[in-house]
Amino acid sequence: MYEWIKAGHVVALIAWMAGMLYLPRLFVYHASLPAGSTVQSETFKVMERRLLKAIMNPAMAATWVFGLTLAWMSGFYASPWLQAKFALVLAMSGIHGWLGRMVKDFAADRNTRGHKFYRVINEVPTLLMIGIVILAVVKPGA
Repeated sequence: MYEWIKAGHVVALIAWMAGMLYLPRLFVYHASLPAGSTVQSETFKVMERRLLKAIMNPAMAATWVFGLTLAWMSGFYASPWLQAKFALVLAMSGIHGWLGRMVKDFAADRNTRGHKFYRVINEVPTLLMIGIVILAVVKPGA
């Protein structure tokens, strides 16, 4: 059963990361719209909301459930590498929540940031992902 749970964890993680990398890119394009682009803005709002609600939120929840199950089943939960990975996944979850807040701001036409800000933010999940993958694969100190 362990291998099936690990497969579920990887699949959920891939779906979550796809959203974490794509949503800030949507914000870049949304924030770049000229004033009065009502139809395009409404299209972006739908895309952002659906990505968050239909893909990212369930994928994040599944990643956590499968990951915590794996940590418990494997006994690695006390390992320093897994605790470091856990900290990075908590940070990723925080970014996820913040991006969810940005979806609400865009939906209410309250965005105050420009496209350059979102271009920079788009790199944060990538950096966290690199750290998480290295810790999961290399397991330093294990």
